[in-house]
Amino acid sequence: MQTQKRAREIFDRLRRRYPRTEPALAHHNAWELLVATVLAAQCTDARVNTVTPELFRRWPGPAELARAPLAEVEAVVRPTGFFHNKAKNLMAAARRVMEVYGGQLPRTMAELVTLPGVARKTANIVLSNAFGVHEGVAVDTHAKRLSFRLGLTASEDVLVIERDLMALYPREDWGEVNHLLVYYGREVCVARKPRCNGCELADICPRNGVTA
Repeated sequence: MQTQKRAREIFDRLRRRYPRTEPALAHHNAWELLVATVLAAQCTDARVNTVTPELFRRWPGPAELARAPLAEVEAVVRPTGFFHNKAKNLMAAARRVMEVYGGQLPRTMAELVTLPGVARKTANIVLSNAFGVHEGVAVDTHAKRLSFRLGLTASEDVLVIERDLMALYPREDWGEVNHLLVYYGREVCVARKPRCNGCELADICPRNGVTA
């Protein structure tokens, strides 16, 4: 099947399976989503969701976090792993939001990636889900794995994968593409033993890199 046609069919089937999607990270505003997404690096969303209520209770926004004691922030985010770097980056990002952007999270890719700890994936997630702005496709571990297995890309470089996905889908679908791949990657096309026998994409999947 031609790649463009397969990409559309994958989207349509997954959309029927998941008619309503939303980020798994609990948040109430753009700043909370950014913080949660930074904490989710090398950590599960479920664990992050156990940490952020206390984090946001103590330091609700960038103004409070920018002035927080580093050791206290580290203690709260410790369960998410790599807590030294995560705490340092989040506090530095909070200070930059206050000093450069007047306390308001910026709404462009170019500005968001100037925040410490924020790369394209995090920026795409925030832009799409908090602001309805689609500047790219967030490529996390699930999107990366499924894009390769499904033949939507031949690369394992996240920047190349993002460009490939952007070329295959219209801009208005870019945010949804990430959600659908993440959902399916968690339920069916899992990392170690993908459930190919029960996969509703099996007839159009080239199974790239799948040996079992």
